[in-house]
Amino acid sequence: MFFKSNNKSEEDGEQSIHSEKNIGSFSNDDELKSVVSRHTADYDLYVAKSNPSAINQAEGHKLRQALDSRHVSMIALGGALGTGLLIGTGSALKTAGPGAILVAYGAIGFVVYIVMTALGEIACWVPLNGFANYGKRYCDEALGFACGYTYLIKYLILPANQLTAGALTMQYWIDRDRVNPGVWITVFLVVIMVINFLGVRFFGEIEFWLSSLKVVTCLGLIILLWVIALGGGPTHDRIGFRFWNDPGAFLHYTDSSKDLYIGGSTGRFVSFVAVLVTAVFAYLGTELVAITFSETRNPRRAIPKAVKLTLYRILVFYVLSILFVGMCVSAKDPLLLGASGTNAGASPFVIAIKNAKIDGLDHVINACILLFVMSAANSDVYVCSRALYSLAADGYAPKFFTKTNKLGVPYYGLVVSFLFCLLAYMNVSSGSAQVFEYFVNVVSLTGLIAWTCILTFHIGFMRALKAQGFDRNKDTVYRSPLQPYATYVSLGVCVLVILIKNFTVFLGDSFTYKNFITGYIILPVFFICYFGYKFFYKTKWLSPTEVDLDTFRDVIDAEFEQYEAEDAERKAVREAEGKKYDKEWFYEKFLGWIF
Repeated sequence: MFFKSNNKSEEDGEQSIHSEKNIGSFSNDDELKSVVSRHTADYDLYVAKSNPSAINQAEGHKLRQALDSRHVSMIALGGALGTGLLIGTGSALKTAGPGAILVAYGAIGFVVYIVMTALGEIACWVPLNGFANYGKRYCDEALGFACGYTYLIKYLILPANQLTAGALTMQYWIDRDRVNPGVWITVFLVVIMVINFLGVRFFGEIEFWLSSLKVVTCLGLIILLWVIALGGGPTHDRIGFRFWNDPGAFLHYTDSSKDLYIGGSTGRFVSFVAVLVTAVFAYLGTELVAITFSETRNPRRAIPKAVKLTLYRILVFYVLSILFVGMCVSAKDPLLLGASGTNAGASPFVIAIKNAKIDGLDHVINACILLFVMSAANSDVYVCSRALYSLAADGYAPKFFTKTNKLGVPYYGLVVSFLFCLLAYMNVSSGSAQVFEYFVNVVSLTGLIAWTCILTFHIGFMRALKAQGFDRNKDTVYRSPLQPYATYVSLGVCVLVILIKNFTVFLGDSFTYKNFITGYIILPVFFICYFGYKFFYKTKWLSPTEVDLDTFRDVIDAEFEQYEAEDAERKAVREAEGKKYDKEWFYEKFLGWIF
């Protein structure tokens, strides 16, 4: 069933509050405050079409704008750094070799950067709640509906998957025969729910420090691998690029489960394409920061900062990590070939440390993996509750999902997320664990679909700017680079990877139909949502001249001026008190580029 309001007065409300195209500065404080505090029946009528961050619904339905720039920046980083980097790189390395994974992760890193800059540009114009709102505003209401629910499916399942990974990580120290995995799942679930129920400010602080520890861990591992590669470990073996020569930078494709070997240039190409897909999943989650925009203080400052830092973090945390891992671990290393699971034993970083004869660090890395998993689970529960809130606020889900407590927490959404987290207990039984793996494979494509939708929204936004006489170089707060070519190229790459995601099931004499079905089934779900909504409500794809670029932009402009005035006043007071170089200044100048 689709939930949507068809009240004719919504259209009247829209017309009555439609603002002028070019908004200048406000003439006085009273005018500015009156615009910022606008919360009238007009807005309530219009909320089914556009739900900007500056104002939300009635009391008891409002989110809190309690996240600072540093919170948003670290959530953007923390969403991408996870087990996909620490562990997933191992399977990619043994599949294709060090040269292939370096090129693959670098190429996908560029796509991720363009996705984030595209998202930053449209979000800085008018920040909205969730991807569904951007879809209906810039492209097609049906696309917003399909994107919103596809993304929700991802975050209904992911927290349970992360809790399972946390329980598996604990088994590195304590065997499941001694302590049932359900015990760890329960402990982790209680902690995560408490953090989320205590409000977005508390969540932001916890995630800031967890993500900061992630950053320190990754930087420490990069430096350690560099030292090992240069012969600074206990063995004093100067590895350099030895493994790029033997067994080679680009490997032939092999699949032991099918007894399949493809040699020559074809085999190397197949291996490269296979790890291209693996690289995508290592980056998934970067876009989840968009869910925080509606709870961000001064989004026009926070959003560009979070987006701009994405490029540096991709270069440092992904490209450098992949480069040094490929230098320190052979793709044919026995420890790598025999690795499986989600704990430290499957991490190429740990294998490099073991080969260098450094004792004890594998336990440290396993603790870091546990930290990564818990941070990811915490963020996933948050995103799930806000995604449901966004869909409800936009008329796509029952309205009671917009209800919030005194701390601005949409508690019904958290309850739904909690119920789906109980799926993690399937892994208490080894038989149901296999079923759960297929379940996770079903939703693994949702992130790629979200990237594709974001790029499509950006194309609609850019076309509308041009058609309606706006100049991207003058009228936008933040601009995505290399446009429009970068967005079109990135969109093509995303569509290609979606189509080839599980292409290896077609290789060899056997056909693994279960992997094929679970890997692709989310695609028909997406199209059923899209065409079902489109035919039921008779929506149409908006032409560039029909796109609404104006409504509530005056509210966002006023909010921005108010925040800027407050920040200027705080800075003036600080300097008057002789505190020019306080902790805020130090953070912005020296730590803000990475933390």
